[in-house]
Amino acid sequence: MVQYSPWRKRARLVHGYFRGLPMWCAWQVTYRCNFRCAICDYWRLKPDPAAEQTVEQIEEGAKRLGRISSFLISIAGGESLLRRDLPEIVRAMARYHFPLVTTNGWLVTEQLARELWEAGLWGVSVSIDYADAAKHDAQRGVKGAFERAVEAVRILVRTRTQPYQRVNVMAVLTGDNLGEMEKLLELSGRLGAWFMVQPYSSAKTGSEAYLAKPPVSETLLKLRKRYRHFLSNPEFLRKFDEALNGGVPGCLAGRAFFNIDNYGYIAPCVEMRSRAVGRIYDAPPAKLLSALRRATRGNRCKSCWYNCRGEIEALYTFKGALHSLPTLLFT
Repeated sequence: MVQYSPWRKRARLVHGYFRGLPMWCAWQVTYRCNFRCAICDYWRLKPDPAAEQTVEQIEEGAKRLGRISSFLISIAGGESLLRRDLPEIVRAMARYHFPLVTTNGWLVTEQLARELWEAGLWGVSVSIDYADAAKHDAQRGVKGAFERAVEAVRILVRTRTQPYQRVNVMAVLTGDNLGEMEKLLELSGRLGAWFMVQPYSSAKTGSEAYLAKPPVSETLLKLRKRYRHFLSNPEFLRKFDEALNGGVPGCLAGRAFFNIDNYGYIAPCVEMRSRAVGRIYDAPPAKLLSALRRATRGNRCKSCWYNCRGEIEALYTFKGALHSLPTLLFT
């Protein structure tokens, strides 16, 4: 069975980048969630766990994608750790790709963390939106969410098996937490983690109640200069004001990044699941990616500036690539 080394996967990723292939795949392994976040409505979907992709299907899908390139794969949902077979999923993806997990942290244990790292997990982001525990718990809809998230970061930092395995604190910028960002930077620094931020989008819930009010970019860029572990690409941060004031044009969904949902359907992005072009198991990936490119030609969507869009699109600018590619490839 094929098992690419970290350096071989890096080379394949860069080769795919210069060939014009997408770099990022968001793979939703479940839409089930144990939280009731105000800024997300996925927990309302009530998906059927029995219909979710099996490990064998995911392994086949990862293998198919691996025939054309190596990808950064964000394993998400929902709450991905609700999948008890997540270490097996990570192991299947890690043979060809760079698996990354996003989690609310509630289900992280010492044993699970070790299993995920040993399976080949490349990095993990734990969601923390406020340095104030009560505010975070209220937004996430579960009492104790903050304490469990902080402990999850501690565990994940402590159990890493390779120096390149990265732990991030991930904050969603909303209308009332810009003043929390420096406190979160200080918290993540004390925990030995990196810090990233992305703006809330009404595409997630249909509500504009949680949107941040520009200007915010200048504040974030100043913080990035002061805190070396603030990982978000400055070219991504620089466009937050534009994103919050009408949106950023020129979305590269389906060309620089794409989505695979919990049933295996490939679509341009996580918010365009209804525009799927087929299942990863039913057609050659190269054919599906070509169909995505055709389906997104002339894309005028400006709905979001999630990191899965903005961070990846930053890599297609000279300054953005200069900032992020060395971190991606050499640490």
